[in-house]
Amino acid sequence: MAKTFVGPRLRQLRRERKQTQAEMAKTLGISPGYINLLENNQRSLSVRLLMALADAYQVDWRDIVHDETSNLLAELRTVIRDPMFSGGVPDLQELRAAIDHAPRLVEQFLNLYGIHRTTLERIMRQGTAGGTAGGPEGLLATSAEAVIHDFFRNHSNYFHRLEIAAEQLRAEEPCESDDVYTVLKARLAKKHRISVRLRAVEEMTQALRVYDPGERIIYLSEALDHRNRVFQMAHVLCLIEFQNLLDELTANSGIPKGARLTRCHVELANYFAAAFLMPYEPFLRVAESTAYDIDRLSARFAMSFEQACHRLTTLQRPGAQGVPFFFLRIDKAGNVTKRFNSTSFHLAEYGGACPVWNIHLAFRTPGAILPQFVELPDGDRFFTISRTADRPAINLETQDHRLAVALGCELKYASKLGYAASFNIDDNLKFSRIGINCHLCPRQACSQRAHQPVFMELPIDTARRGNTRYES
Repeated sequence: MAKTFVGPRLRQLRRERKQTQAEMAKTLGISPGYINLLENNQRSLSVRLLMALADAYQVDWRDIVHDETSNLLAELRTVIRDPMFSGGVPDLQELRAAIDHAPRLVEQFLNLYGIHRTTLERIMRQGTAGGTAGGPEGLLATSAEAVIHDFFRNHSNYFHRLEIAAEQLRAEEPCESDDVYTVLKARLAKKHRISVRLRAVEEMTQALRVYDPGERIIYLSEALDHRNRVFQMAHVLCLIEFQNLLDELTANSGIPKGARLTRCHVELANYFAAAFLMPYEPFLRVAESTAYDIDRLSARFAMSFEQACHRLTTLQRPGAQGVPFFFLRIDKAGNVTKRFNSTSFHLAEYGGACPVWNIHLAFRTPGAILPQFVELPDGDRFFTISRTADRPAINLETQDHRLAVALGCELKYASKLGYAASFNIDDNLKFSRIGINCHLCPRQACSQRAHQPVFMELPIDTARRGNTRYES
């Protein structure tokens, strides 16, 4: 296995944060002497420490492991050959000297060149589509998904003020779960003069919910089942009654006005809706008394399996915390369509593409809960359950539009879950050895490997054929 040395990058990261070696060591839970060895490339970087760095300093692991001199030199040589650089081209010795003596300047140069190329490509694409109406801000915008993911992660997936607002509203409108639809409809009508109407799918123009502020009508598609109709009403109620709160929560987030801020408000309104429909204390109490039986939670609060799973990830109130869970949702192609995390399970943050994880098998057994004990390459162990989540079928085209969801926790919490009760946790043979994804996973001899790891070279020998084409 090739060793990964990141001394210059680690030193740069520490200096950017204005930390001493002792302060960085305290943050990462290692000794100052070990930091010194790492910075001087006298020790290689382990996967566990790589993940700790990524979490503690909110940086992409690729930015850490990709800072090898050979890669940087190759990239610099490629860039400098661009025809836009007229005149003499620096030779190899000059380029190496630049990397050795001015690595940050080289990084900034390459970043600038990357922005230049990306901007040109986007201008060309927009030009073929009929203009650049989005302007320069749109060309350089970070994706809304990344911005929202970072925002929720920075708040540990818990928003106390939204929880309190939901509890106060529930106190004003006390009701049982089966009465919520009527109560929400009445509040919208009496306090806001807003009516709710169902519409045929054909009349909704591909939408599930449309709020017309001029007519003061919320149109809900017939494609929504009862649980999702209730959820959408609670969502709209949040946007109407608590817009100021949403503005305050995002005021210092650094998210600029526009699509990204709007998306963030949508997700916060979803959070509020879940908090209103599944109140914190009653939901936590039922969860603990039923050993986190999700079907029981779904039935008690009249919510779907997926909605109950998602709510479980938010039970992080100081002094009244539930089991810290991660939640992941994928489609049939393995694309991650939703993710929330209150654990150290990096797969929930970086992707769910490991085929050894049985979330991908859930599509073979619709509706069945699949438990699994898993072990990451760094030795951390987790307990997960996976199951399909159905979408409403309203015609032939929408049949079998299933997704798969997974909920998991660290092994030390597994004893609190009824799903793990029948298993011998001490049996090492129970654990499936999964990876974060193939690009980052250092496992050797894995028959499911699909990509070469980013930060290591797998052994290749022409005289031997291994389990995959990537190693012997």
